[in-house]
Amino acid sequence: MANSKVIAVLGATGAQGGGLVKSILEDSTSEFKVRALTRNATSESAKALSDMGAEVVEVDLDNYESLVKSFSGAYGVYAVTFFWEHFSPEKEISQVESIAKAAKETGVEHVVWSTLEDTRKWVSLDDESMPTLNEKYKVPHFDGKGEDGNFTFALPMGEKPLPGIAAEDIGKCAYGVFKAGSKFIGKRIGITGEIITGKAMADALGNSIGKQVNYFPVPFDMYRGFDFQGADDLGNMFQFKHDYNNDFVSARSVELSKSLNSSLLDFSGWLEKYQSNIPLE
Repeated sequence: MANSKVIAVLGATGAQGGGLVKSILEDSTSEFKVRALTRNATSESAKALSDMGAEVVEVDLDNYESLVKSFSGAYGVYAVTFFWEHFSPEKEISQVESIAKAAKETGVEHVVWSTLEDTRKWVSLDDESMPTLNEKYKVPHFDGKGEDGNFTFALPMGEKPLPGIAAEDIGKCAYGVFKAGSKFIGKRIGITGEIITGKAMADALGNSIGKQVNYFPVPFDMYRGFDFQGADDLGNMFQFKHDYNNDFVSARSVELSKSLNSSLLDFSGWLEKYQSNIPLE
């Protein structure tokens, strides 16, 4: 292990980063070892990773020197940012720039960045089919119970299919990318556990919980008007995925994802694993 390559994992206590951390720690033949980067090294989640054998290091994404220190000596970096904590695309972009600069300064050889499309390549800011948010974004973060005892699965996708992946599988696929060495360096790849319609998801959910689940394809404008922070962003996201479905779906491959992560879950597999966590009241 003394000569193992260090992978520094941002968001190590989250679902994505945690999937990567655990994949490395559970692989007794791995050529890598983990440096789990977290905002709070004393948290219970961080302590659990330390107990599993990870090196746990505190990092502040808004502090460049903190990033340099946490990347020092690392072969690879798994980079993920946290839009939903601050809802600021500008802050997210600034953090990404700092991550890239720190990785270059410290001589990191391989960076895997968990990212999404810039939807403005498809939907220009003057395109009125989708409202512009914050004056210069279409989808900033890219760039319930029913009646009569039944449930409704509300998703603004109409009849179009949606690529989906378990959050932990993102990290596991990232581990596959690191294990592939230079094969994917400089390339953008799309991963997914399954490509499935909202109706099929509702049916699978109903079979899992033993209740009827009706699918309601929420209109985009209705979704954008929901009373929670970020509803307008998510409404635009779903409209982009719907209106440019062929481009969005074709950029993601189940086969490639399985080649990176042999334990990849489809939606039914995810339900089987996590059905007990689904609130039914």
